Amino acid sequence: MAVLFNQYFMQQKQVILLLTLLTCNSLNAQPALKPFPQHIAYTQGTILPNHLSRQSLDNSVRIFYRQWKSRYVKQAADKSQSYIWFERPGNKQCVSEGQGYGMIIVALMAGADASAKTIYDALFRYYQSHPARKGQYLMAWAQNKKGHNTDHSSATDGDMDIAYSLLLADKQWGSDGSINYLKAAKLLIADIMKYEINRQQFTILLGNDVEADSKDYFDTRTSDFMPSHFKAFKAATGDSRWDKVIDNTYRLFVRMQQKYSPDAGLVPDFIQQTNKNPRPASPMYLESKYDGCYSYNACRIPWRIATDYLLYGDVRAKAITSKINRWIRSTSSENPDNISAGYTLAGDDLPTRHFEALSFIAPFTVSAMTGAENQRWLNQTWDYLLHFKQKDYDYYDNSIKMLNMIILSGNYWRI
Repeated sequence: MAVLFNQYFMQQKQVILLLTLLTCNSLNAQPALKPFPQHIAYTQGTILPNHLSRQSLDNSVRIFYRQWKSRYVKQAADKSQSYIWFERPGNKQCVSEGQGYGMIIVALMAGADASAKTIYDALFRYYQSHPARKGQYLMAWAQNKKGHNTDHSSATDGDMDIAYSLLLADKQWGSDGSINYLKAAKLLIADIMKYEINRQQFTILLGNDVEADSKDYFDTRTSDFMPSHFKAFKAATGDSRWDKVIDNTYRLFVRMQQKYSPDAGLVPDFIQQTNKNPRPASPMYLESKYDGCYSYNACRIPWRIATDYLLYGDVRAKAITSKINRWIRSTSSENPDNISAGYTLAGDDLPTRHFEALSFIAPFTVSAMTGAENQRWLNQTWDYLLHFKQKDYDYYDNSIKMLNMIILSGNYWRI
């Protein structure tokens, strides 16, 4: 009798466990409200690659997403957390820039990926567990392979992408579950405004460790300018100061184009002295001898600016990207294989940079979407972008390619 009772008891435990797992799985498999593909109608007059069907574009995105996810989404030591693998030599496990890229990608691919919410929430918990020293909702810039912060300062671009991803998550899954995405976004956006924006000029600071009396308080990293993000931040918070950041940075970019790059329309990685006489940064200002050139930071600008035109139709974005589009088509002789990994502001190739870099190719491809005159060029660059193998590039190039493919396929939606 005791044996039968024990067998019955164990069967009941198994049934309860099974029901619990099914309940948890059903919660985690919460349906996406904006499942991929969305097939967004961007601003009138913009274009998509038109030599392939929408289904073909979508399938290419799905295929590359599966590869990207398999390679870069890693489980942390705390198994409730995940991070985007940095994949470069050295002791870094993750940087906030990569975490931001990954959180946007996963939120947009919900529907194509039934586990997207589970993955996103794990990425969020990793972000939340690695705060910067100043600004509790900002993320510490880098973690080592043991998962410990190696630098307690923040990187502005990473925080901005994480905040934007939270707004996407709110629209994708709502904020009534275990994580209030909208509340988390508003807290992070408030810290970005407080610690990463120069509130004398409303330009963008390099990070939270730049004080008002710092020598670089009036310097900026151009790739941190994400005007479509800022418009979403204003809409979510009602903070009109984001308009000042948008207006002042657009003016700064126009000045750079007119004074330093009238032919190519390029802007440098870093700009110094925005309060006096804005100029491209000096060599070795922060990262390399090319800090005053169009290099591995500024390469993202055509994508960031073009997105503002695609989603919001901002004519300032159209003017900036049109100049860049004319130049890159001309200097490459309409052949994507001639795109180099860096240029002077005069539009000349940087020495030793005659190789293919997806972080340059993909943003130029997105930029081409802003005008019908670029249709043939857009079709060519889409095909060129897709032919590269993931194994030949690192997380930076592959993550930018992944994000840009979502935009190029017409699946990047406005919040």
